[in-house]
Amino acid sequence: QVQLAESGGGLVQPGGSLRLSCAASGLTFSMATMSWYRQAPGKERELVATIVGYSGITNYADSVKGRFTISKDNTKNTVYLQMNSLKPEDTAAYYCNARRSVLSKNDYWGQGTQVTVSS
Repeated sequence: QVQLAESGGGLVQPGGSLRLSCAASGLTFSMATMSWYRQAPGKERELVATIVGYSGITNYADSVKGRFTISKDNTKNTVYLQMNSLKPEDTAAYYCNARRSVLSKNDYWGQGTQVTVSS
């Protein structure tokens, strides 16, 4: 009964900012490894950012380094993706992903939230 609920997507102009949120339930959030993925029409789903459970180590796709920041609030069971200096190529459906721990074989997905960057 793991549930992930994304929010915060919308339409923004190039150079603008958005903050996505993913509220998680049904797992021990402090131990969970959380990731953001995105998928644009006609493209494969790609990993954008990860924050590793317990250690808090973060990793980013080269295309978003220096612009996006992943963080989490363990008291709210919520992971965030702060997106700055947005570009049209960032347009995609963004999905939250969770693993119970680094060693977990199974993962879980949210329903997605749409981000559109356009003039």
